[in-house]
Amino acid sequence: VNALTASDTVLVPVQCEYFALEGLSKLSNTISIVQNSLNPNLKIEGILLSMYDSRLRMANMVVDEVKEIFGEQVFKTIIHRNSKIGEAPTLHAPIVLINASSRGAINFLNLAEEFLKNNNDDIKSDLMETFS
Repeated sequence: VNALTASDTVLVPVQCEYFALEGLSKLSNTISIVQNSLNPNLKIEGILLSMYDSRLRMANMVVDEVKEIFGEQVFKTIIHRNSKIGEAPTLHAPIVLINASSRGAINFLNLAEEFLKNNNDDIKSDLMETFS
C-alpha cells in the first residue's frame, strides 16, 4: 500500500496461470482503494502477461480473460516461458547480457520498446521540465 501511495503508475505482471487471475483481482481492488483514498493520481501503467506457454490451454485462457477484462491496459508484448530467464538471477545478470538472442531477451526488449512508445510524451515532458 505504501508503494502504491508513493507511485505515479504501477506495472502489473501476471503469470499465465489460474491462481494469478485471483491475485490480479485482489490487486485491482487494492489499487482502487488506494486511488480512492490515498493517491487519486495512481494509474495502471499496464498489465504484463508472463511465463506464457502457448501449448498450455490454461495459459491461453488466462491471456484471453485478462485481455477481455483489462482491454487496452494489457501490454501487447507477452513474456514467454524461457529457461534463460530463469538462469539470469543465478548468474547475477540481465537476460539481455546472458543471451541477447533468446526468446526471453527479445520479449523484454520488445516490452521496453512498447513501454517507451507508450510514455514518449511523458518522458519528453519530464526531460523538458528537468532541463528548463
